[in-house]
Amino acid sequence: MKCAIILAGGKGTRMKSEMPKVMCEVLFEPMLAYVLRAVKEAGCEDVCVVTGYGSEIVESYLAGSVKTCLQSPQMGTGHAVMAAGDFINEHLADDIVILCGDNPMMSPTEINNAYEYHKKGGNAITLISAIADSTEGIGHVKRDASGRLIAIVEHKDANDEEKKIRESNAGTYWFSGEKLKWALSKISNNNSQHEYYLTDCLEILIKAGENAGAYVCQNNETVLAANDRLQLNALNTIMRRNINERLMLSGVDIPCTDGVIIGNEVKIGAGTRILPNTIILGATVIGSGCTIGANSYIKDSVIGSNVTLDNVKITDSTVADGVTCGPFVHIRANSRIEKNVHIGNFVEVKNSTLGAGTKSAHLTYIGDSDVGQNVNFGCGTVTVNYDGTNKHRCKIGSNAFLGCNTNLIAPVEIGNSAFTAAGSTITDNVPENALGVARARQVNKKDWVLKKKPYKWQKQQ
Repeated sequence: MKCAIILAGGKGTRMKSEMPKVMCEVLFEPMLAYVLRAVKEAGCEDVCVVTGYGSEIVESYLAGSVKTCLQSPQMGTGHAVMAAGDFINEHLADDIVILCGDNPMMSPTEINNAYEYHKKGGNAITLISAIADSTEGIGHVKRDASGRLIAIVEHKDANDEEKKIRESNAGTYWFSGEKLKWALSKISNNNSQHEYYLTDCLEILIKAGENAGAYVCQNNETVLAANDRLQLNALNTIMRRNINERLMLSGVDIPCTDGVIIGNEVKIGAGTRILPNTIILGATVIGSGCTIGANSYIKDSVIGSNVTLDNVKITDSTVADGVTCGPFVHIRANSRIEKNVHIGNFVEVKNSTLGAGTKSAHLTYIGDSDVGQNVNFGCGTVTVNYDGTNKHRCKIGSNAFLGCNTNLIAPVEIGNSAFTAAGSTITDNVPENALGVARARQVNKKDWVLKKKPYKWQKQQ
C-alpha cells in the first residue's frame, strides 16, 4: 500500500503573507492543492498533512478530506515527520512518500517512477533528485565511484569539489514505513539550529546497512518549489505555459497566450479558440468549436459546443450548445442557459433558467427566474426579485414578449405568448396571449416650461 505525508507547517516568512506558505496560490489554487492531487493520482490510499503555522487555515481548507496532525513548535523537517508518528504506526508495513506542500510541480508520474525505483532496489529510503542549473544553495547528492548514494551535503557544508555536484536533493522521499520509524528514533537536534532534519535519516539508514537510492527526475521543473513571491511568480509562469501547451497539442486554438490563464483541471474540446486575457478555472468543461474571450472569466461551469463568449463572466453555471453571450455579460451561480440563447451587452443572469432560443439583447437583469423558450426581453427589463427581506421568483412562459423597461415584481407569472407593454411595472400575473399594460396615462402640461423656467439659461434672462 502507498501512503503519503505532506509537510505543510511552514510560515513562509519570505512570502510576506499572513497565510501559511502552502496556501499561497499558483493559478488561483493553493500550492497544497496540487500536491494533494499528485499523491492521490499516484495511488496513495492514505494521506496525512502535517500542519503548523496557521494550522486552522489549512484545516479549514482540507475540511476533513485527509488526516492531519499538528507540529508544534516547528523544529525542522524530521520533527514534522515525527508529529505524524501515529500515521506512521498505522503504515509500518507500507511505503510512505514524504513531500513538501510548497512543491506544486511534483507530478504523479515522477512519484510513481521513483516508487518503482524504490521497490526495484529494495530500498529503505529513496530520495528524488534533479540536475540543477545552478549549484548555489542546493543539497548536493553525493555518490561513490560506482554511482551508489552515500550522502546529502548541504551547500554551506560542502567542500570545493562537492559544490561542483549538480545533482540536487528535491526534498521528496520514499520510505519503508518500518525503516522510517526506526530512523526517526535515531535522529537528534545536535546541530547549530537545534532542529531535527529528515535528511539525517539517509545517513542513519546507510550506516545500518540498509539500501538507499536517489531517483533522478526526468523533468527538472517537477522539483521546483517557492519560498518567496518571485519564485511563486515563476511557478505560475511555468504552470500556465505547461497547461496551455498541453491544450494546444490536444487541438485547442490559443493564437496568443497573453493573459490566458487556464486551471489544471479544466477540460476543453478540440477546435475551441481561447482569446487573450481569458481566465478559466476550477472544474470547468468546455465543448468543441467555441470562441471564448477576449476578456472572459469562467469558473466551475459547463459550456457546450459552438458557444461564443465575448467579455463574459460565468460562475457555477451551465451554458448549452450554440449560445452567444456578450460583450459585458455576467452569468451568476446556479444559472442554466439552454440551446441557442442570445444574451447581449450589459445583461446579468442570476439563479435562473433561460429556455432555448430566448433573447435578451441588452441592459437587462434576469434574477431568480424560470424562463421558457423563445422569450424576448426588451431593453431595460428587470425581474424585481428582492423585497428587502426575501428573494422571490418570476415565471415567464414560452414565446412571451417583454417590452422595453418592463419591471416584473416577483413573484409574478407571465403566460405563454403574453406581451407586456413598454414601460410597464407588472405586479399581477399576465395570462396566456394577453397584453399586460401597467403605466399611467401621459399628460402634457401646456407652456409648463415657460411658466416654471426650470433651465439655467432661462434664469439668466
